[in-house]
Amino acid sequence: MSSEETARPLSKSAQRGPVVRFLRKYALQLGIFAVALIVWVLFLIGAPRTFLSKEIYISFMSTTPFFALIAIPLTLVVITGEIDLSFASVMSFGMVGYDLVFVATGSVWLGFFACLAFGIAAGLINGLIVVKFGVPSLVATIGTWYLFRGVVLVITNGAGLGLTETTNTALHDIIVGRAFGVIPMQFFWTIAIGAVIWFFLNRHRFGAHVYLTGDNIESARLMGVNVGRVKILTFVIVGLVAAFAGFVVSTELLFYWPTVGDGYQLTTIASVFLGGTSVFGGTGTIFGTFVASFIIGAINAGIVASGLTNFWTQLIYGLIIVASVSLQTLIGRRLK
Repeated sequence: MSSEETARPLSKSAQRGPVVRFLRKYALQLGIFAVALIVWVLFLIGAPRTFLSKEIYISFMSTTPFFALIAIPLTLVVITGEIDLSFASVMSFGMVGYDLVFVATGSVWLGFFACLAFGIAAGLINGLIVVKFGVPSLVATIGTWYLFRGVVLVITNGAGLGLTETTNTALHDIIVGRAFGVIPMQFFWTIAIGAVIWFFLNRHRFGAHVYLTGDNIESARLMGVNVGRVKILTFVIVGLVAAFAGFVVSTELLFYWPTVGDGYQLTTIASVFLGGTSVFGGTGTIFGTFVASFIIGAINAGIVASGLTNFWTQLIYGLIIVASVSLQTLIGRRLK
């Protein structure tokens, strides 16, 4: 090695140790995990009997997937710089597909695949409106939110459908059965879908295109990324999983209500942003959204178990979101 090479100073990245590089790389994930730990400790102190029993965690694993399933793919849409607010109606729209096909064929499996097909169609409609017609996604998906819900109400005439016929089928056990007689299958589905989307976001060219599109759309186009196709595909994925989530909710309750999905908007969107996904696009993690979903799912139970009224819910939502965003920003600045 020459004297010139030995005298050359190390780059900043080389000067940093492996621990610092690790912390910088995973700042968002570590930040949200820290928030989850703090919230859990607070609820553990406030209601030890509740949060030391396994029943509360089984309840979380049963109900949190109702919105966590959608929050995970919605992260992709937000990373591209768009938003989809129609997912609550798509949950019900997909179940209309199940309703129509099951009544016509008597097959729960055909009904299930029809449900997924309706979800894909809804996502495709959203994507085409945003990409091909240039309508802002906020406006477009508010419109389709009412459109899909209106179609549901017209077709069903506001009437629901019992799903007791699914209880003795393999489909019921696969979707909402209890693994080992205890753990709800929808929890495993949330992990599985999260793992698949994490893989494509972090280990596949599609994920790189998603980040590029959200970070700088013009640069992405110059690099040959078909940004229109990327955005349409993210909307389709949300539609598919939203329909699946609607089936999970309805099968768990053994009844399809045309209003299924209502009430999940706030918790789903809060999970995405609480998980560290930037509202401006270009930044976000699937792990963060997954952990944030269970933080949101624990809040109501924690408030009630701690002896507080439900009026505290929004206050604590706001405090957690502000605290998590501040913590993530602080970590990012310290590690620059």
